[in-house]
Amino acid sequence: MSLFPSATERAIAWRFLRSREREGFISFIAWFALIGVALGVATLIVVLSVMNGFRGDIFGRIIGMNGHIRVSAAKGMLTDYESLARRLETVPFVRSVTPIIERQAVVSGGGFTRGVQLRGMRAEDALKRSIIRDGIVGGAPGQFETEAGVIMGERLRQALGLRFGESFTVITYSRNQNGTLTARDVTYKVLASFMVKRWEFDSTLAIVPLDLIQDDFNIPENAVSSIEIEVIDHQKNLAEVLKGLKDRAGRDDLRFADWRSLNSRLVGALEVERVLMFIILSLIVLVASMNVVASFTMLVRTKTPGIAILRTMGATSGGVVRIFFLASASVGTIGTILGGALGLLVCANMPAVTAVLSWATGSMDGAGSTWAANLPVRVDYGEVATVLLIALGLSLVAAMYPAWRAGRLEPVEALRHE
Repeated sequence: MSLFPSATERAIAWRFLRSREREGFISFIAWFALIGVALGVATLIVVLSVMNGFRGDIFGRIIGMNGHIRVSAAKGMLTDYESLARRLETVPFVRSVTPIIERQAVVSGGGFTRGVQLRGMRAEDALKRSIIRDGIVGGAPGQFETEAGVIMGERLRQALGLRFGESFTVITYSRNQNGTLTARDVTYKVLASFMVKRWEFDSTLAIVPLDLIQDDFNIPENAVSSIEIEVIDHQKNLAEVLKGLKDRAGRDDLRFADWRSLNSRLVGALEVERVLMFIILSLIVLVASMNVVASFTMLVRTKTPGIAILRTMGATSGGVVRIFFLASASVGTIGTILGGALGLLVCANMPAVTAVLSWATGSMDGAGSTWAANLPVRVDYGEVATVLLIALGLSLVAAMYPAWRAGRLEPVEALRHE
């Protein structure tokens, strides 16, 4: 028995799909099933692409400020960092090696006091990072190499009420050898500010020249808090680079951590959200597939006399199964293809789509409209293929039951009450 329908069987299946006055309601349900599959697939593709865009945007800002891999001492400060950095730079796929000093402090200026994260960086390293360089919103970042000043988050500058060039006081606390808590304060100028659209950076981070923070807070010249490594392609080469760094370091007193482990809670939360959203939206496609089952089961009942005539004319049970399977599977297949095309079209024109929706609803003005117009979208074609395969699989499974029911009909029983 052939598994593929003949030309005659395809013609009959198409005839069954055409609307007749008697089966108009059934055809109406079938069309809605097709639209449901298409909208379900399109929604799944659009939502997953937007979520991928948000994840990429969030991770890009975190990685852009902190690097891909952090090397630190198992205990205390990381000493003799310059020779270690030179060895780490020779590892394949390493783009940059940046020594970092981090300190918690209190800043006071403009009549306000805030807690901040001080980050000591070499001037060339700070200005070389694109997230900082491209995020500068005011001031003179070029003076960072010569002035005793800082580059801070724009929201932090505004909260302190400081203008560019004004001075503020940084206060840190530490315990001496006797265990007594002592305070130390230094004065810096605001040279420039940045806005990277991450609250923890824009509202709490101040970047200080590395040699300056070492002098002002009595940190040895050969000591830093950690070394941050930037990898050329962190998606493909991260594990390989991490292994190479451990081998090349030649020290047992070091700890290595990649950006995923350093942000494990955020990464885990986004992964769980992504999986749950995929499952929930897949139910839309499942419900639409159930409509295919309902509509074509009803079609089988109304076409009972026609099925009986086909059987008496020599059509086999397998031929009837192929006819109805082709008819019902066509609805899901066409819906899947249309949904995939619609989803990709929306993703490719997201700014225009959000602008039209904003204009139609009148619900977004100002900042809200700007945010919607810049909605991040990243299409993962592997995910798109998975969505299409799942929708196609559900549609084919849904087509089996009506076809099986049609194939079981016996001509005598079908014509008995006609």
